[in-house]
Amino acid sequence: MDSKSRPRVVVVGAGFGGLTAAQRLARLPVQITVVDRKNHHTFQPLLYQVATAGLSPGEIAAPIRWILRAHSNIEVLLEEVQDFNLKARTVITNEQVLGYDYLVIASGASHAYFGHPEWERLAPGLKSIEDALEIRRRVLLAFELAEREMVETGAHPELNFVIIGGGPTGVEIAGAISDISKLYMRHDFRHIDPAKARVILIEGSPRILAAYPEDLSKKAVEQLAQLGVEVYTGQSVMEVQPGYVVVGGKRVNAVVTIWAAGVQASPLGKMLGTPTDRRGCAIVDIYLNPPGHPDIFVCGDLAHVEEDGRQIPGVAQPAMQMGRHAAQMIAQDMAGKARTEFHYFDKGDMATIGRHAAVANVRWPIKAHWSGTLAWLSWVSVHLFFLVGFRNRLAVFFSWAWTYLTFNRGARLITGSPLLPGWGQQAGIRPQVILPPMDTTSPMPGRVPDRPKPVEEPKAVVN
Repeated sequence: MDSKSRPRVVVVGAGFGGLTAAQRLARLPVQITVVDRKNHHTFQPLLYQVATAGLSPGEIAAPIRWILRAHSNIEVLLEEVQDFNLKARTVITNEQVLGYDYLVIASGASHAYFGHPEWERLAPGLKSIEDALEIRRRVLLAFELAEREMVETGAHPELNFVIIGGGPTGVEIAGAISDISKLYMRHDFRHIDPAKARVILIEGSPRILAAYPEDLSKKAVEQLAQLGVEVYTGQSVMEVQPGYVVVGGKRVNAVVTIWAAGVQASPLGKMLGTPTDRRGCAIVDIYLNPPGHPDIFVCGDLAHVEEDGRQIPGVAQPAMQMGRHAAQMIAQDMAGKARTEFHYFDKGDMATIGRHAAVANVRWPIKAHWSGTLAWLSWVSVHLFFLVGFRNRLAVFFSWAWTYLTFNRGARLITGSPLLPGWGQQAGIRPQVILPPMDTTSPMPGRVPDRPKPVEEPKAVVN
């Protein structure tokens, strides 16, 4: 079949759902265009490892073009979708208009701050490589500033790290920051004790990991407690300010605040003009189509799909299954076969907490609730298997092995601004001030002025 006469499929988003759909569609006589505003696919389950200096960004990401390089019927465009024209069957990007016979939308989700967008500057979430690097910068910078403060004044503010949200991301970040402070940086500083840092996990619902069975939630709390993480449940954050949060009417100081409390769908869901839920997810039928649009498939976090009265979670496993189903339905259309319903095959959930600490709700090939070392080893194996690219699997395996054997996390780089939001609001600390850079060609925003050394009282002379 000539390429011009082949059905045109546009895939928006190269996350788990979009990438899986594109790879399956590549087997069909269709012409595929993959559109994403980033040039790389990110393995999001390991973003927290970049945020806590366990891995480098290149170890959990791969260029989309490289992943799809073997498929001659796929083109990749670095573009951002601005709108859809469903009547004309077109996707409108910044630079061009793309026609389609089938459209697969898997653009994912972003952070939800529950009506307080101003909190994002103070409490970054974790959805991208950029987010992970910003969190890494803040976490590592807090220890560096405390060391400097100790040298200059003989004291430093309490190192409180507050994580808002007790889902898998919040639990994983809390455990990893505790591991960093107590295991991996214990011998690196001369004037502060990183192990005295407090990690505080705040969850508004009655228990953390609410989507997991209750016994695993309890096991997670126990393992976090062993790591020294303070867990507060049933308490909502009322305010996020520079240097502190307000929880239950009480102020909790925080040198770093991290947001892991909620997500909202990509704005592309509302751009479709079809029904959406309160988070902006497109409501789809049993075939993953918005009402009245059998030529459009919505996958992953952007899709509101219910099965057995419950919404299917927006995580990697169902997103990949939705991507495969969308490709299969297009194949069945081309073969003149009737479509089949989408059914989610839940293999279980896992969340790592720290060294030898994790929980796993296993549903396939056996049904079991694991915690501790067995769950941790299972988590390591599953995540290595699903990483894209042999090189990445090898790099992550050796990074983890090196860290495990030497207690050395090798990605502890601080890049970007030398300012830490909220540091100047800690007790006894003067606000940080940025001066022009010494090197006028430097891309850095500036430098922090040296603190004047205290003037010593003249010592009495004894004759």
